[in-house]
Amino acid sequence: MPPPLPAGGLDEDAAFTAFSEWAEARGLPLYPAQEEAMIALVGDANLILSTPTGTGKSLVAIGAHALALSQGRRSWYTAPIKALVSEKFFALVEVFGAANVGMVTGDSSVNPEAPIICCTAEILANLALRHGPDAPVDQVVMDEFHFYGDPDRGWAWQVPLITLTRTQFVLMSATLGDVTALAADLTRRTGRDTARVTGVERPVPLHFFYELEPIHDSIDELLRTGQAPIYVVHFSQAAAIERAQALASAGVASREQRDRIAEAVAGFRFTTAFGRTLSRLIRLGIGVHHAGMLPKYRRLVEQLAQQGLLRVICGTDTLGVGINVPIRTVLLTALTKYDGTRMRQLSARELHQIAGRAGRAGYDVEGRVVLQAPEHESENRKALKKIGDDPKKRRKWVAKKAPAGFVSWGEPSFRKLIDAEPETLTSHLAITSAMLLNVIGRGGDVFGNVRALVFDNHEPWRRQLQLARRALQLYRTLRAAGVVEQVDGRIRLVIDLQPDFALNQPLSPFALAAFELLDPESPTFALDVVSILEATLDDPRPVLAQQQFQARGDAVAAMKADGVEYEERMTLLEEVTHPKPLEELLDAAYEAYAAEQPWVLDFAMSPKSVVRDMVERAMDFGELVAFYRLQRSEGLVLRYLSDAFRAARQTIPDEIKSDELQDLIEWLGELVRQVDSSLVDEWEELLHPALHEPDAAMVPPAPRRLTANTRAFRVMVRNELFRRVQLAARRDWAALGALDAAAGFDADAWADALEPYFDEHAGLGTGPDARGPALLVIEEAAAEWRVRQILDDPAGDHDWDFTAVVDLTASDEAGAAVLRLTGVGRLDG
Repeated sequence: MPPPLPAGGLDEDAAFTAFSEWAEARGLPLYPAQEEAMIALVGDANLILSTPTGTGKSLVAIGAHALALSQGRRSWYTAPIKALVSEKFFALVEVFGAANVGMVTGDSSVNPEAPIICCTAEILANLALRHGPDAPVDQVVMDEFHFYGDPDRGWAWQVPLITLTRTQFVLMSATLGDVTALAADLTRRTGRDTARVTGVERPVPLHFFYELEPIHDSIDELLRTGQAPIYVVHFSQAAAIERAQALASAGVASREQRDRIAEAVAGFRFTTAFGRTLSRLIRLGIGVHHAGMLPKYRRLVEQLAQQGLLRVICGTDTLGVGINVPIRTVLLTALTKYDGTRMRQLSARELHQIAGRAGRAGYDVEGRVVLQAPEHESENRKALKKIGDDPKKRRKWVAKKAPAGFVSWGEPSFRKLIDAEPETLTSHLAITSAMLLNVIGRGGDVFGNVRALVFDNHEPWRRQLQLARRALQLYRTLRAAGVVEQVDGRIRLVIDLQPDFALNQPLSPFALAAFELLDPESPTFALDVVSILEATLDDPRPVLAQQQFQARGDAVAAMKADGVEYEERMTLLEEVTHPKPLEELLDAAYEAYAAEQPWVLDFAMSPKSVVRDMVERAMDFGELVAFYRLQRSEGLVLRYLSDAFRAARQTIPDEIKSDELQDLIEWLGELVRQVDSSLVDEWEELLHPALHEPDAAMVPPAPRRLTANTRAFRVMVRNELFRRVQLAARRDWAALGALDAAAGFDADAWADALEPYFDEHAGLGTGPDARGPALLVIEEAAAEWRVRQILDDPAGDHDWDFTAVVDLTASDEAGAAVLRLTGVGRLDG
């Protein structure tokens, strides 16, 4: 039941009393800090709430939303990651009802007209840029506000503050540092007082320990003394998985606990290779949590932990981003991390953010934070204990040194960070073409709005001048690209962009220009458009590394077969890298574009082939992961494919989307959805609770019917047939037999069927023409499709084919195209 604040609102005292009584009735009497925060909110002030984890910031957020709802105002909740957005979405639905809460994440939109909206920070920032102070945003609750200081994403936390001048703000984080300047600026812009609630004592005290014993002994001791659940924090995904697997034989969970876990996950679909590894681990009471996992697996681990079913979770610092998981002990394996550029010691904010996961109110009376000493320090201690007090042995003993490249840390560093206040947040505003398009799309005084964005912000003066220069460069680029124009002093968009058009990547304007270099009549046009788009996306480094490894392996085999000597092979291998389609064309286009638009040199154009590789090899998600051995990076692969789909849908102009290209885009979107269904499906379950089993809360909904998206399904069928074309071209009868033995076409049958073909023809084409729609015939019907794949022979006779029947029902159940081969032979045979 939502807080009882009637429509039209109450006076300040009555509103505060009503909410306080509602919270107490739910067993959540307000702490003094919560009372202070609510008094500020009912008084229409902004609020900066910087109190430790476990002090009830979420309850204050509920109070803020309730107050706005009662006054007919629209409130927004923002968070840095989709997982936290979705968690808060479901929590607010429970309080306010499904009709009053919506969610927008960029991938999905649920009840977007609701009076309370949960979204990522970037969604709100883009809304603020597009609509300015008139945006339909009366109140904003910004969770994990310390992301304001993130070098890459901090702009999204600043833009609403400097743009939405009529909005009431609630900024929340456990680790904000000094916010004096921020509070003063917020008051200046909004005309509201800004209350600061900070320095509150943590209701569940933390105790810090520095551990010199080996880590497996530390974990055993914590388990034995009742300090579970334990979150073991690593600073690489590989280390987290290796630790979890090393614990598999440690007897972490009892028989009874394992039985409860097995019952809880009985209906969960572990559909990938890593999923099967995770299934084995969690049934032993061991979780894994890192950003490389599929979202559905991370959420499962969080839900099991919330039910107290996992005794140990091995992960990275991803669990430090606000997810509400009860952890009694945080065990850090190091005090340093690689930040993408260098190895460095954790900041005070990072340590406090991770440590704050330990000891949750309502679960624990205290929390424990343990730092594991560096391995060489532990080994030196162990050696000294073995030597004892013998002075002769101690004189001869040589201490083990830290490994090369070790960034020094130890107990003094740990104690210093414990006592340190979080660093003051630093502004990281940026200007991108997408931001500029949003401001121009707002209309009105475009020049004045852009000027305000670049000069009235939280950056120092020199940095503001850099932003102004960047805005001018981007504006000139957009004019040169024919996207905007200036007429009689007015700046406006030239073309009607599709509703979801966005230049989301810094190099998107370059992509728009490069599309014009392609020949729409080329059989590779659709894939070439994809290649240009992929060149503007961030590199999925694990994928590219594995592609290079595969390419070099293939090159070595070919060179050995050709008799190339070892030294020459090693020299030639230096030139072998991951696939880079259109590299020469793109390099030349980039150079020419940079001559006109020098700002583009700040961003690296990076040709690569991930989506294209999947199409050309006729691979689905699981096959891509297996082929390149990317089981540890499934989540990263899915994010890349999701980014590629969103970029294709939003950046490629409608006028160049050929049928083949549109099919490919639809296929990519459906592939992403089938791997990890969106939260739209869970929303449907909320609207139809009779169809939702309460005991199945951890079972993600099945993806929607695969065949419902006909365009995407056609591509999947084409891929299944083309897979057979590729195998036939290589005369891989064993692999073909593995696919079709159940239909009566084992390896021998395939070899016999195609022997006459290869007697007539020297080879079998697998290029763009062979894969093209002209050689695929589909007869669609309600229950099954009949399909023919015509073979591309060197003579161009096109007189051989494969025929098959596609079972639509079976395809929906399997989440993949299921076909039964019915024939292989000459068309006139």
